[in-house]
Amino acid sequence: MDLYAGIAWLLLILPISAFAVQFFVGRRLPRQGDFVSITAICTALILGLFLFGRVIFGEQNPAFLYHTAYPWFSGGSIDFSFGFHIDNLTAVMVMVVTVVSSLVHIYSTGYMKGERYYDRFFGYLSLFSFSMLALVLCDNLLILFICWELVGVSSYFLIGFFFWKDSAADACKKAFITNRVGDFFFLIGILIVLQKTGTLNYTEIFHAIEQGHLTGAML
Repeated sequence: MDLYAGIAWLLLILPISAFAVQFFVGRRLPRQGDFVSITAICTALILGLFLFGRVIFGEQNPAFLYHTAYPWFSGGSIDFSFGFHIDNLTAVMVMVVTVVSSLVHIYSTGYMKGERYYDRFFGYLSLFSFSMLALVLCDNLLILFICWELVGVSSYFLIGFFFWKDSAADACKKAFITNRVGDFFFLIGILIVLQKTGTLNYTEIFHAIEQGHLTGAML
């Protein structure tokens, strides 16, 4: 495994592991395990900053692209895989996600102090961080859609965290319904791209656009 793939895997493993720890044993840990989620995302921040420096200042190539894929399953004539697509924009977005998420985690130790289900809240934050990082790092539209749904699930849990309050319950229901409408059209767009290009991989889609197979007049 090379450097970029290793960093990408660690960026995903850290927050999802923190979510698992919080979900299963967080309540029994000191401080209800908030340090687990904070340590995970702050470590991801260090990795994100390293990735940013390596790609932006180390490679110094506006057209830099690292891509690796792992076979997943086949559907008819189409092979689906999951992998990492790392370019300059990815490096910037990983840094943005990890910086903002780290600040949110640290701020939440005071904001949520003494609240019920304190451990669960940090678990949801870790799940949200994992979803956003996977969304930024993924290499195809199928994984992007799955990660977007995970972001929606995490948002639903966080928005409705105070579920015993009518205002919070109503807010998360409204967010859920609104997102489902957007997701429907998002899925239609993905299917159109698949029908026109025969692929969901970013690099292959970009190539199809260059060749004129995918234009603004898609229908």
